[in-house]
Order: sequence, then C-alpha cells, then structure tokens
Amino acid sequence: MSTTRAGRRTTARASRRRAPLALLVPAVAGLAFLVLPGLALVLSADWASLPHELGEPVVLDALRLSLQTATAATALCVLLGVPLAWMLARAELPGRRVVRALVTVPLVLPPVVGGIGLLLLLGRQGLVGRHLDAAWGVTLPFTPAAVVLAQAYVALPFLVLSVEGALRGADPRYEQAAATLGAGRWLAFRRVTLPLVAPGVAAGTVLCFARALGEFGATLTFAGSFPGTTRTMPLAVYLAIETDPQAAVALALVLMAVCLVILVSLRERWLSGGLR
Repeated sequence: MSTTRAGRRTTARASRRRAPLALLVPAVAGLAFLVLPGLALVLSADWASLPHELGEPVVLDALRLSLQTATAATALCVLLGVPLAWMLARAELPGRRVVRALVTVPLVLPPVVGGIGLLLLLGRQGLVGRHLDAAWGVTLPFTPAAVVLAQAYVALPFLVLSVEGALRGADPRYEQAAATLGAGRWLAFRRVTLPLVAPGVAAGTVLCFARALGEFGATLTFAGSFPGTTRTMPLAVYLAIETDPQAAVALALVLMAVCLVILVSLRERWLSGGLR
C-alpha cells in the first residue's frame, strides 16, 4: 500500500513538472511580454552619462519628493487600510460585497478619473474643499499634500486586499481565546490579530509604496507638475520624453530599480507569506 502511494506521489510530482506545450508557449510569451520592456530600457540606457543625468537638481528634487510623498501616502494607507480590512474580514457589515466593490474601484478606474474626483471633492470649489477653504483657509490641490492624497487613493486598495486576505486566512480561534482570557477587542487586535496578519500587512505596505511611487494620472490631475513642489519622478519622466529622451530613460531606470529592490528584498520574507 505504501509503495503504491509513493508511486502516485512521484507520478503527481512528475506531472506537475511537465507543462503541456499548449500552456508552456503562451506562458513564455506572457513572461516575455512583461520582461522585455524592462530589458529594452536597460539596453537603451547610456550608462556613461547616467551619473550626470541623475545628478541634475531637477532629477534629485523629483526623486526626493517621490520618496517623501510615497512614504507619507503609505503611512496614511496603513492608518486607514488596516481597520478597513478588518471591518471587511471580521465585522458584521451590511452590504459587505458592495463595500468591497467600492474599495476596489481605484484598481480599475483610470487614475486621471480618480484625480478629477479628488479635485471635485477637495478643490477650492469642491464638495469638501470649499468648506476647508472658508473655515480654515486650507487649499489642497497643487500642493505636496495633494500628491500624497492622490498616491494614497490609488494605492490603498492594494493594502486593504492584502490585509483582508491575511485576516481571512488567520484562525479566529486565537482571538476568541484571548477574549475568554479577558482581553478586550482593542487589546486582542493589537496583541493577537496584528501579529497573526503581520506578513499580510507587510505585503500590502510594500505593494502600496511601490504603487504610490509610480502614480502618475491622479497626481497630474489633482496636484499638477510644479518643479520641487509636486513634480514626482513619473511626471519628470513624462516631461523628459519630449525634451531629453536619455534623461527620461535614466529616470525610468531609477524608478524600476527602486521598485525591484523593494519587491525582491522583501519577497521571500514577507510577500510570499502575505499573498498566499
């Protein structure tokens, strides 16, 4: 009996290793479609002039602003997204499917449309912005704060979905056991739930930061492109294409390198556990 089972396991492993040709060909084509544009970018770069291009003040300002705003946007997403994910995964919420659909809208919505929505909501004549301006003189559009909000809008669903998936995969009996020992909901959330879903939170945070760093459409619409104030790296790349293509390639390489370093360095420790 054991020999038969061992033989079945060996056959199953062998069948998993041998991909059918009908699947292998499109799989390789899909991989090439994803990898070759980045390879073309690397091969097209003028590596001799790259240090000079990256040392330009405009480039350094755009890189600094992108890192600062993406970090702030990621912190905002964690602050708002973890409770939202918990509500979707654990709370008795009427219309849960509708709420989840609304959360995922920014994933499929063109970013420029999201930027228009932010402008109509928080602009000086917007639904909320007019009251902010009248009461406190706060104007958000075309400021660094607008960049942060635009990045957070498009990046938040990545964190919510990652954390919600981790919460659904976590055994709720640990939380129930903490409750029977006298822990309140907030204490159980901090001491039990968060450690259980830490890989999911880390995965969502990494994806959130990478998405915020690459945001373009909503940022351009809601924050504009002012050097040193709202011109992030993606905006600088877009503008450089028309005037200095080699500078655009250098900027694009920096963005690609930062995203690759983030994803590759944390993949094995956090992402694999948080996205399973």
